[in-house]
Amino acid sequence: MQLQSLLNLVPYYLLFGTLLGLPQISAQENRVKNILDGETEAFVNKILTEWKSPGGVAIAFVKKNSQGEWVNIETKGYGRATASGKNVTENTMFNIGSNSKLFTVFATGLLISNETLSPRLTWDTKISSVIPEFSLTDQVATKEATILDLMSHRTGYPRHEFAYRYGEDVPTVLNRMKYWRQSYEFRDVWQYNNNMYTVLSYLPPKLLNGKPFARYVKEHILDPLGLTSTTYSFQKANSNGQRADGMARKDLDLYTDVFAGTPAAAKYWASQTDGEDGGVLSGAGGVISSAVDMAKWLQILLLEGTNPTTNQSVIPPAVIRKVATAIINQNARPDFPEVSLIAYGAAQNQITYRGHLIVEHPGFVRGFNTQVSRLPNDNIGVAVLTNDNEYGKLTSQIIKYYIMDKALGYEPIDWNTRLKAQKIDPPTRATPRPTNARPPSMPFTDLAGTYKNDGYGRVELCLMQPASPGLATTACNNVASNITTILPGVIRPGIPTLVGAIDSPWFSHMRLEHFDGDLFNVSLLISTPQNNPTQPYWTYNDRHTSDNGVVAETELNANGIGIGMAGLWFGLWEPNVAPATPKPKGNTVHERAEIYWDKVW
Repeated sequence: MQLQSLLNLVPYYLLFGTLLGLPQISAQENRVKNILDGETEAFVNKILTEWKSPGGVAIAFVKKNSQGEWVNIETKGYGRATASGKNVTENTMFNIGSNSKLFTVFATGLLISNETLSPRLTWDTKISSVIPEFSLTDQVATKEATILDLMSHRTGYPRHEFAYRYGEDVPTVLNRMKYWRQSYEFRDVWQYNNNMYTVLSYLPPKLLNGKPFARYVKEHILDPLGLTSTTYSFQKANSNGQRADGMARKDLDLYTDVFAGTPAAAKYWASQTDGEDGGVLSGAGGVISSAVDMAKWLQILLLEGTNPTTNQSVIPPAVIRKVATAIINQNARPDFPEVSLIAYGAAQNQITYRGHLIVEHPGFVRGFNTQVSRLPNDNIGVAVLTNDNEYGKLTSQIIKYYIMDKALGYEPIDWNTRLKAQKIDPPTRATPRPTNARPPSMPFTDLAGTYKNDGYGRVELCLMQPASPGLATTACNNVASNITTILPGVIRPGIPTLVGAIDSPWFSHMRLEHFDGDLFNVSLLISTPQNNPTQPYWTYNDRHTSDNGVVAETELNANGIGIGMAGLWFGLWEPNVAPATPKPKGNTVHERAEIYWDKVW
C-alpha cells in the first residue's frame, strides 16, 4: 500500500479507535518529521553568518512518542570546527563545560544508592563528616553544608576561580578554601561556585580507596550507558582527529563592530596532561563529548537513567528526579513573558517555556558554550554545542528555542532579534588615565616582587615598565625578554606596568597597569599560541579599552607592602550564569579586597 493511502486511513483509525477503545495515537505523532532538516540548516547558517561566528554548532535532537518509540534521533553539525577550517560534524568533540556537573551529581547519586558504603550517604549528608579536610572561613557553613548545599550553589562562597593551577590536585584546593573570603551568609542566595563541584569530585577517591573520580564516572556511568566518545581525557578526544578548537574573535573591537574579529583558536581550557583519571577540573567542567553521544545522553535522561539500547537501568530514577527538583531560585524575575523564573536543583535548572517544563543547564569554558535541555512532559530533548567563545551562549539559546518551537508546532519566536537587542552592547569605555597621574605610595621598583595569599598561592610581579635592569629575577628577566612575543601589545607606552605569570586554567598572566596614586587596573591575560611563524602568539582578554572594573590597590601595611584586588576574584563573569557578585565595600584596602596579597620578598 502506498504511504499516502496509509495516511488517509489515520482519521478513520482515530474515529473508530475511540469507539472501540483502541490505543490513541495523534495524527501529529504518526507524522514523523525531521527537525534537523534543510529549513533548520538554513536557519543555523543564517545565525552563524549574522553573528559572524568564528566557529560552528553541533545539534542533537530526540523525541519519543506516547507509545515509547523513538521517532526522532537526529544529529548534525554546521560551521567551522577548527582554526584550520575543518567542518563540524555530528562526531566533532566539544568541551561541554558546566554540563559536566550533571555527571558529578549522578556519580554522587550512585554513591548515595550504594548500600555497601558504611556509613551510608544521603543527599543531606554533611560534607565535613565524609571529607574532614573541608573547612571554610565560615564555621557554620563548614559544619552544616550538605551534599545538596554544594550542588545547589548556596554555601555563601563566591567563585574564587583563580585559586588553583594546572597540575594541582583536589586536596590542594581543599586546603586553600579555608582562606577564601565569604560574600553572603550560608544558604542566603544562589551563588555559582565551581569549586564546590571540585569538592564533590573528591567523594569517590575518599570513599572508594583512592578510585580517581573520572575513572569512577567512566566505569559506572559512561561505559554502562554506551557513551563511547564521551571522556575527561584531552588525549582521547584529540586522538581521532575529531576534537574542535574553541574559537574566539581575535582583535575584536567592540566599539567598531561587536561581532567582527579574525577567527582564531582560543587556548584549550582542559589540561592536556590529564588522562582518563581526570584532574582538578573534572568535577566542575571536564567532560568532552559529541552530538552523537549527547543524543544518547538525552535519551538516557528522558528514560530516567536507562540505557536506550540495552534497557539496563544505570542511574536510579529516584536520582534523576531528585536532582531536577527545585531547591533555590536562580533569578529574581523572568527576562521574557514566555519564560518563567529559573529554579535551580543540582546542576539542573527548571523553567517553563510557553507552558512547557524544561529541565536544562548551560555550559561554558573558554572557547565553548553548550545547552543541554529536555522537556520531560513532551518527551523531547535538544542539545546545542558551540565553539564560539564570545557569543556561543546567545546563539545556542536562539537555536535551542527555534528547535523547541518547531518540535512543539509553534510559530517561532524571533529570539535572534530579542537577544541582540537585549544583550549586544559594547561595554563602557575605559576612563582615561590622568595626564598628571600621581605616583603610588612606594616606588614602582619596590612593588615588584613575590606576593602570597594563603588561599591563592604565590605570584611574582615583574616590573615591565619602566624597565629596571639589575633588579629583576631570572624569572622576570625571562618574562621581559619574551613578552612582546608571548603577549603582543600588552605593554602600552608610558604606563608603569607589572606583569605576573600564573599557570592557571583561566589565564596565563596578570597585568597591573598604573592608573593614579595607589590604584592600578588589572587584566587577566591569556598567551594564546597559533600556527603562525611570524606571529606565534596572540593575546586573549586584553580589555584595556573598556572599563572592566577589575582593580588593585597598593599600600604599606604593618608587614610591608600589600595589594588588595577586587572586581573578578569573587566572580568570573561567564556568559551563561548570573552576573558576578558585587565587590565588597569598606574603608580600608583589606575591607575592599576580594583577595589580599602580602609581599614576601
